Amino acid sequence: MFHSLTTRVIATTISLLVAGIFIYTSFNVRHQHTMLIDTARESTELLLHTVESSIYNTMHLGNVQDVGSILSMVGQHNQLVGVRIFHPHGIILRSSIPSEVGRSVSVNDYNIYQSPKNFSIFAVPPHGEVLAMVKPIYNEAACHACHGSKARVIGILNINYSLNSTKMQMLDASRIFVISSIAITAFLAITISFLLVRFVKKPLDNMVDTMLKVEQGDFAVRIAYKGKDEIGRLIVSFNSMVDRLYVAKNELEQLHFQQLERADRLASIGEMAAGIAHEIKNPLAGISAAVTIIKDEMTPDDPRGAILGEVVDQVKRLDKTVNDLLFFGKPSLPELRCVDINSILLTTLKFATQHRGGGNIERRIDLQPDLPPVYADDKQIQQVFLNIILNAYQAMTSGGVLGIASSCIVRNNVEYVRVDISDTGSGIPSQILEKIFTPFYTTKAQGTGLGLPICSKLVKLHKGDIRVSSSDTSGTTFTVELPACFIEPTKVSEVTV
Repeated sequence: MFHSLTTRVIATTISLLVAGIFIYTSFNVRHQHTMLIDTARESTELLLHTVESSIYNTMHLGNVQDVGSILSMVGQHNQLVGVRIFHPHGIILRSSIPSEVGRSVSVNDYNIYQSPKNFSIFAVPPHGEVLAMVKPIYNEAACHACHGSKARVIGILNINYSLNSTKMQMLDASRIFVISSIAITAFLAITISFLLVRFVKKPLDNMVDTMLKVEQGDFAVRIAYKGKDEIGRLIVSFNSMVDRLYVAKNELEQLHFQQLERADRLASIGEMAAGIAHEIKNPLAGISAAVTIIKDEMTPDDPRGAILGEVVDQVKRLDKTVNDLLFFGKPSLPELRCVDINSILLTTLKFATQHRGGGNIERRIDLQPDLPPVYADDKQIQQVFLNIILNAYQAMTSGGVLGIASSCIVRNNVEYVRVDISDTGSGIPSQILEKIFTPFYTTKAQGTGLGLPICSKLVKLHKGDIRVSSSDTSGTTFTVELPACFIEPTKVSEVTV
């Protein structure tokens, strides 16, 4: 239940609301209690002054016996527990309750007289809590005739005011305040819950349901929301995202369809090329043999010999194209064994130096010694390196630098031997770079577009990786990584380049 954001927000809001109203209610109840007590104290004090004035007037007239009548009359008030005058020594002299006269005043009343304050609240069974207040009756000049002039205080006027009515008022006020607070809390809680459910939960639930439909592939759904608040902006962004996803989905489907069409077309071309290659290979071998025999029978100065030599070269080029088509259509599985990659590189470079385009090219060789052997077919890997090196020669027709470097790297806890073959040619444009491993794609007038795709396929058969980087300023670098054998490394073979 509390996993819902709306539920947590509602619960938190209501909890804070209840806590705030509880604190406010407690403060107000305490304030009301203080105000009612102050009101009772003021009423008692006013009554005390009134009784005091009446007693003074009566005593000035010499009607001392009327003091008790005054106290008895005042004591008939339903909220007064008792009205009395007691001696500074604690003996009750006059009282609204005649049976008290001559007795000692209560300890609580006498303590009030001795304390700095002139009032206090305490319990008087069975009357409950009372507000007791005292006021000294001073010995004025008019009182000297009866009381002499020695005593400063001739008596203490004491009134005990019952707080039962005040407590009932306090309870009523507290009850009304608590009930109103509960009603306000309930109203606010219901209102806040309704607003959150109406303007937050329902739009979010609608968005979640719509997202589920989008996840299931329905990109036609949209959320209708007229608000301009944060939820509205979120829904607008969501609808915009679904629109972009729909466009991207259509583009991906179209691209996927094109790729499938292209793959099917390439497969058909491959099958057709393999069939044609089988039909062409044997006649080409016969043509090459016949032309070679005719050329050998001619004298060296016969001008037709050069023409026949060119025919033989073209037949060899056609034979290589046929072999590439056959290999790409059905490559032979590599015969894997642990071989020294440095030795293969040096041997391949020795073969490549015989190419007519490598005469004006500087070679920089940086082979790391004591490399671990690689698990590979040396003939197939040599074919990969030879193809890359010859492509580098063709990219540097006006001269340049061929760089070959080997090293050992560790990736994902697997040891690899890495070979970097670089040239300083004009580089490969970015729009062409991503297509160089695509079968039959070539920019050369006499190319088949199968050299690099065959290299990629061979490296993949060895569970390795081939990649290329190129720029207009630094030329092109091919990187080949092959998994190493877990045996002791062999030394680089001594091959002179």
